[in-house]
Amino acid sequence: MTSWQDFEQEAPDLEPAVRARFEAHRHHVLATLRKSGAPRVSGTEVRVVGADLTIGSMYGAVKALDLRRDGRFALHSNPGDGTMADGDAKISGVAVEIVDEVEVSAYESDLPQPPPGPYHAFRLGLTEVVLTTVEGDHLLIRSWRPGEPVKSVTRD
Repeated sequence: MTSWQDFEQEAPDLEPAVRARFEAHRHHVLATLRKSGAPRVSGTEVRVVGADLTIGSMYGAVKALDLRRDGRFALHSNPGDGTMADGDAKISGVAVEIVDEVEVSAYESDLPQPPPGPYHAFRLGLTEVVLTTVEGDHLLIRSWRPGEPVKSVTRD
């Protein structure tokens, strides 16, 4: 599983801009897969805990049940004011539930306050990270996949 730390090490010029997009706003959009295979979108918060990008969820929430059944996800950063001044970040990968007691304790210790009740927490393994920015009169799309250099494409 490719961690956020792996991304940071392999794409040191891209990681800060992507992190900034996810830290600029609290709420983002998570896409999961329903039992039927149809997509489901849900609001979520993300945070880097140790080497990993993580999400938490209320206990029994449908997005958590989706991820437990099939960990594939897509995550889209909050677009903010819509100007795309700092870009548009998207991440895809596979989520794995954090269940080991030591890892759960580490996760909880990084939270501003403990969850008010039972919850699910997931580590997000990365398979692709994309940042799209407006550069003058064109789009600059930078993408990264584990083990590959950052690729850049310009579109008019």
